[in-house]
Amino acid sequence: MIPRYTRPEMGAIWSEPSRLALWLEIELLAVEGWAAVGRVPAADALALRAAAHVDPARIADIEARTGHDLASFVEGVAEGAGPAGRWLHFGLTSNDVVDTALSVQLTRSTDLLLTGLDGLIGEVAGLARRWRDVPEIGRTHGVHAEPLTFGLKAARWHAELGRGRARLQAARAEVAVGKVSGPVGTYAGCDPRVEAHVCRALGLAPADGATQVVPRDRHAAWLCALAVLAGSLEYVATEIRGLQRTEIREVEEPFRAGQKGSSSMPHKRNPEKCERVSGLARVVRGHASTALADQPLWHERDISHSSAERIILPDAAIALDYMIHLMRGVVSGLLVYPEAMEANLGKTRGLWASGQVLLALIGAGLSREDSYRLVQEHAMAAWADPGGPTFRDRLSADRRVVDTLGPCGLDDVFDLKYQLRYVPGILEGMGLGGPAAAPSPGR
Repeated sequence: MIPRYTRPEMGAIWSEPSRLALWLEIELLAVEGWAAVGRVPAADALALRAAAHVDPARIADIEARTGHDLASFVEGVAEGAGPAGRWLHFGLTSNDVVDTALSVQLTRSTDLLLTGLDGLIGEVAGLARRWRDVPEIGRTHGVHAEPLTFGLKAARWHAELGRGRARLQAARAEVAVGKVSGPVGTYAGCDPRVEAHVCRALGLAPADGATQVVPRDRHAAWLCALAVLAGSLEYVATEIRGLQRTEIREVEEPFRAGQKGSSSMPHKRNPEKCERVSGLARVVRGHASTALADQPLWHERDISHSSAERIILPDAAIALDYMIHLMRGVVSGLLVYPEAMEANLGKTRGLWASGQVLLALIGAGLSREDSYRLVQEHAMAAWADPGGPTFRDRLSADRRVVDTLGPCGLDDVFDLKYQLRYVPGILEGMGLGGPAAAPSPGR
């Protein structure tokens, strides 16, 4: 991932120094595991722990000759480790080190993602509670439908992000495995107790059914969880982008002093952060597709997955970390315009109540087809003549409606409080109950 989208803490997990340090730690843990079972002298394990170090430049020189990164690492470390260096990589194959280190990187990355996501979920919960009772027109196919509240819209974001968190937590468990079981997973040159020692020290479980590698369904599941969560972030971002359009402008992502929205049009305030999230979601989804293609390796292992994973795994983690950070800033500083919501709600002059009028007529004894035909007749007339009588006025002037519903029969269906009477209960059921917070000035 390019530096523009790399946050320092996540970038550090995937840095070359971090990778080499993990390799060294796994090699040393394996030697100490051998010492614990009596195969390696305890004094040699202690000497190796004290003397072993990583010289990246020397390892790079060796790799230029060998063309093998892990073998070059072992040779480079052994050179400076003294006689005890002979125990480095004893009984191991390359992927015992590489895959186990990768699992540590994946779990550490996931922990960072979960921490960031918790912060975002908290901000969205505050948004849902703050705007729980503020009406807004719902839109289907981009066209006005029935009213909801902006708080309910945010509550739906909250629920989806919560499901994404659960998937991410499950994905962490999928990849929190290591393997130190040799070239085809039979422990022919190793002792299962060494694997147990290494994994325990790193907070991993031994991978069941490993071949030369940890099976790649685990990595595919992890990246798919990231991709679905990226899609949820894009869902929120897309909604904000839509509501920020000039002709709607019910919300707006924060725009700081000194920021420029356009190089040529000084008036511009674009939803560029949300657009950035949408673009990066496509990248993460593409990486998930590659991870799925990495599952079917030849026999006990081939190397076709390796080159792809060097790109897709760090890039997906880094991109999603950045997206979560970006969306938290958008949500925490989101500008909300309830006056615009009210104005937009009134643009169709009551057409939002058509479904409730339909139900009222049916409930009063009119057939469904007759009710639908009657309501649609007045709704289409209101669409065609926006300067004429309102939808309710047209209904109130129709004896068929008045005779069916009575003179006060339209009161409830055109009452927003009646329309939205269940919203507090919906939020309560979603874990977002309690009194609505007072909206902040200008928010």
